[in-house]
Amino acid sequence: MTDHTISKTKSSFYRRLYVAYLIDTGVAPSVPALMEATGMPRRTAQDTIQSLGELDIVCEFEKRPGAPNNIGRYVIREWGAINRRWITHHLDHIRGSLGYP
Repeated sequence: MTDHTISKTKSSFYRRLYVAYLIDTGVAPSVPALMEATGMPRRTAQDTIQSLGELDIVCEFEKRPGAPNNIGRYVIREWGAINRRWITHHLDHIRGSLGYP
């Protein structure tokens, strides 16, 4: 197996891109779904979602109508300077670098 060691800065950046991608594609629009898709701990998933704004990625929680406050999904409203197509094109590299399935 190849060593995919990357810097903490790059892994943080890739993790944010990957989480935003999973939310945007509907694969993992909630913290439990992110945990299942990536194996990351709850706190890491929550912190990563909260930090998307640092990249000017606008991520908002949409409450399901009539449901309790914490029932709903996250949606990406704006990608800022991030090119979503680049993420799609480099998805295998991003996943591999982070050690995600």
